[in-house]
Amino acid sequence: MAAEDIITVSAEAIVRPGDLREDFIRASGPGGQNVNKVATAVQLRFDAANAEGLSERVRERVIRLAGQRATKDGVIVIEAARFRTQEQNRADARARLTALLARAAEPPPKPRKKTRPSKGAVERRLKAKAGRATVKKLRGRIADD
Repeated sequence: MAAEDIITVSAEAIVRPGDLREDFIRASGPGGQNVNKVATAVQLRFDAANAEGLSERVRERVIRLAGQRATKDGVIVIEAARFRTQEQNRADARARLTALLARAAEPPPKPRKKTRPSKGAVERRLKAKAGRATVKKLRGRIADD
């Protein structure tokens, strides 16, 4: 296991080569006879449920963020067939996995601080409401006395 094979996203998200599995499949779409002969598309499988380099918080978030790309067993499947070469598709799949892990590793947002409108703002709102009610009341039919 070489150091360059390890993908470090953050302190909470480290991907080891043993957590990844790459299968090369035939890509669909344009490309002529090359499409039918060469398996250039890559199917990257990342076992997020059993990956040792993920903290519990990141593990739960990455599976939730993956959506349909995650299986019931917690394996994230990323298919890359954008390019015509295996190497480019491999790099694309790894980049997409890294981006997904980076989103999952972001710190949680700060809790919302409750605020209240000022007394003057409440008074202005009520005054405007009363003004609109008066305008609407004046739009009605004129009663005959």
